[in-house]
Amino acid sequence: MSTTVESFVQLIHDAPGQIVLAVTGGGSRAIADLLAVPGGSRTLLEAIVPYCEAALVSWVGGRPDQFCSPAMARAMAVVAFGRARTLGAPDDLAAGVAATAGLSTDRPKRGAHRAHIALQTAARTVTWSVELQKDLRCRAEEERIVGHMVLNAVAEGCGLPVRLDLPLVGGEEVDGQQTVAPLAWQDLLLGKVGWGWAGGREAAGGAGPPPHALLSGAFNPLHAGHLRMAELGREILAAPVALEVSIYNVDKPPLDYLEIQRRLGQLPAGMPVCLSRAATFEEKARLFPGATFLVGVDTLRRIAAERCYPGGAAACLRALQTIAGRGCHFLVFGRDMGTGFVRLGDLELPDVLHRICREVSPERFHENVSSTVLRQSGAW
Repeated sequence: MSTTVESFVQLIHDAPGQIVLAVTGGGSRAIADLLAVPGGSRTLLEAIVPYCEAALVSWVGGRPDQFCSPAMARAMAVVAFGRARTLGAPDDLAAGVAATAGLSTDRPKRGAHRAHIALQTAARTVTWSVELQKDLRCRAEEERIVGHMVLNAVAEGCGLPVRLDLPLVGGEEVDGQQTVAPLAWQDLLLGKVGWGWAGGREAAGGAGPPPHALLSGAFNPLHAGHLRMAELGREILAAPVALEVSIYNVDKPPLDYLEIQRRLGQLPAGMPVCLSRAATFEEKARLFPGATFLVGVDTLRRIAAERCYPGGAAACLRALQTIAGRGCHFLVFGRDMGTGFVRLGDLELPDVLHRICREVSPERFHENVSSTVLRQSGAW
C-alpha cells in the first residue's frame, strides 16, 4: 500500500465518522486498506462481503432487478447505515458505504466493466458510477480503482474534503448523483416518526389526520391499474384514497432518498401521498387504525399465507387479528394470475380475514398491467 493511501486512511481514522461497509463484486481492497493503518476500529464498525446472490439478497432483504446497478449500491448502503446505528453509531456520525461491481474475471465477460458506490447518511444519499474500458487493465488494477472509490466514499461519509486520485483514462468518467433529504424524510429513516404526508413531494410529516383509505405499493412504477384502483376506491368508499409509499417492503430492497424522490416524482399532482416505515399490513394497521387498504388478490393471498410469517401459522393469525382489531378492512381487486382471472371468492382465507374483506366486481375492474413487466420492458 502506497504512502499516499496510508496517509489518506490515517486522515479517515482521525475523522469522527463511524462506518459499516458492504462490498460485492469488487472493492474489497478498501477493507484491507482501512485495517492496515492503526486506528481502524475508530472508523470501521463492520465490513461485509455478501458475494453470492443468496448472500446479497439476504443483506438487502429482497431480490433486485439488477445486482450491479446504482440502485443496488444504494440499497446496500441503506442497510449498512441502519447496521451502523444498530452497532451504536450516533445518527450524525453513522454512515453506510457500499459497492457493487462487475470487473474482469477468469472467463469472457459480455457486459461492461463497471462499479457503483453509494453512501447513505442520515441527511443524504450519494452514488458514484464508473465504466472502465474492457481489456485495458488486469483484475488487480481494476480492483485498485474501485477500492480507491470506496475509500473516497468513506472519506465523504467522514466529512473529509480530500480524495484519492483515480487512474482513469480518456473516456472514463465518474458520474455522481446526490439527494439531500428534507428533515421529515430523515426523521422517517431514523424511525423518529412512523409515517407522514408527502406534501409537495418534498417532505413527509405534513399536518392533517391519517388517511382513511390507502393504496399501498412500491409504485415501481405507478401504472394505469394503480390509478384505476384509486379511482374506484374513492367512488366505493366515498373517501379520498391516499397512496402510501413505504421505505421498507417485504421481499424488496429498502428505499434510499434518491429512490424516494424518484418514486414520488411520478405520482399525479394533487393526489394525497404519504410515506411510511411500515413493511407489513400489521404494521400499517398500527399506524392507520380504522383504515381501508386497497389490495389486489395477489397481495391478499400473501397476507393470508402462513409461509410469509417467520413464526408460521401462529404469527399469521396474530397479525390478522391485529389488523381486524385495529378496525381495518380490505377493498379487494381481482387480478389475472397467469392461469386466469382470480377474484376474492377464489381464495381460501381465514375467517378473521374474510370478514374484513370487500370485493370490487370484475365488471368494474379487470386491469392486467404489471410494474415488473413495465420495468423489464424499459418503460421505467
